[in-house]
Amino acid sequence: MTFLGIDIGTSGTKALLLHPSGKILATAEAPHTLLTPKPGWTEQHPDGPGGWFPALIAATRKVLATAKRHPPVTAIGLSGQMHGSVFLDKSGRVLRPALLWNDQRTASQCREIEAAAGGREALIQQVSNPALTGFQAPKILWLRANEPRRFARCAHVLLPKDYIRFRLTHTYATDLSDASGTLLLDVKNRRYHQGLLAALDLDPALLPALFESHEVTGQLTAEAAALLGLPAGIPVVAGAGDQAAGAVGAGVVSPGLLSATMGTSGVLFAASAAPLTDPQGRVHTMCHALPNTWCTFGCMLAAGGSLQWFRNTFFSAELAALSRSKKDPGSLYPHILALAAAAPPGSEGLRFLPYLTGERCPHPDPDARGAFIGLTPRHTLAHLSRSVVEGVTFAMKEQVDIFRQMGIPIAEIRAGGGGARSAFWRQLQADMYDAPITTINAAEGAALGAALLAAVGTNAYPSVQAACKDLISVQTRQKPATRSVRLYASLYPSYAALYPALKGHFPRA
Repeated sequence: MTFLGIDIGTSGTKALLLHPSGKILATAEAPHTLLTPKPGWTEQHPDGPGGWFPALIAATRKVLATAKRHPPVTAIGLSGQMHGSVFLDKSGRVLRPALLWNDQRTASQCREIEAAAGGREALIQQVSNPALTGFQAPKILWLRANEPRRFARCAHVLLPKDYIRFRLTHTYATDLSDASGTLLLDVKNRRYHQGLLAALDLDPALLPALFESHEVTGQLTAEAAALLGLPAGIPVVAGAGDQAAGAVGAGVVSPGLLSATMGTSGVLFAASAAPLTDPQGRVHTMCHALPNTWCTFGCMLAAGGSLQWFRNTFFSAELAALSRSKKDPGSLYPHILALAAAAPPGSEGLRFLPYLTGERCPHPDPDARGAFIGLTPRHTLAHLSRSVVEGVTFAMKEQVDIFRQMGIPIAEIRAGGGGARSAFWRQLQADMYDAPITTINAAEGAALGAALLAAVGTNAYPSVQAACKDLISVQTRQKPATRSVRLYASLYPSYAALYPALKGHFPRA
């Protein structure tokens, strides 16, 4: 037996084949096309060229071909980018491109939701989170207000991975972790909030059925099986949103362990035995991918995204040379990080605000903008490089501090994404967070978590905790360096003061 984990990411779809022993037999990825029809708008096609479903077919066929003579696939687990909205008619046809997690068009709808709930504090009491532009509920209201003819035809609203489930199984279902990011779930009681749905005049029939992440939601249809190169009838479990699935893939399934993932966004994630809510709504409280377990996490929108922008803007000649030689543009990142490591800590007074696409945690501000502050003739490309890495990590530290204020224990932080590949960046995180930073024996994140959930759902393991204990182990550990901890603690107040000082000067969309 083997387990197929699928992750519908922002940049591409990843497929992973997991053996019950924990060995990853193969991985494959196929890209997506990002659409930006207006400033602050981000969309993707669920179908068609550059869409999720064609990428799923390509990635799955490639992973099956790579893992030659693999044991039969016995279950499929799904993960995906959270909060996106796929609008379907009664026949299951897509009505328009999906609105993504980092789309910023819904500020007025967020205000509408808060008003309907009785204010921001009342909304947090009801669904454990404030209204943010990235969440799904504001997107539904946006469709109703701006594309009423499409809204009149809308019979189902699905999250990205759940649209893929629909294509695979013809079932409308979601899991509790992903549903937590719709802003329509009573997170504490793990069910839709009927009172808020009524206040917003939204029909509950728009929403899919709720499942725990390991539960089977359907079986692979003959049509989908033929497209993927698999036999029909394979069970498909509920899976989880990418943050919860990534936490499972990192073994973050019990209190004291956290993950810090530097992908396009930067996410800090902690598991808890009870729902812990920040009264100010600066970080999110959601259901975890385990029964009777919750999570707290914060998401800054441009972590690796800031480094990618810096690479594309300041290293265009090098990128062009790599393109001509058909080499990986990602090979520039080690060079940029080496430059950063060569500059002095603190970048000699240069600060970078990583709000290139607005911000979410702890500053829910779609109008926030990025900035270099403190430039002098002395500053070099190395200083600029380090200030970008420091700015992103300072923004993550803001979340760490909020977790500590909430009483969340932090014994160990497991690094993931691009921030885990560099020993320099891992040490910088250890020093800024003042906590041990570790890496684990698998770096496949959400796709691995999805495969583990599929294994649990088909009784290969008795629980998610048991699967993580058996298959995930720490490989490297970096402790905070006392002098650097003190230095960054002294520099942090100047960084933290920048957003409050500048927020009134950011342009309004």
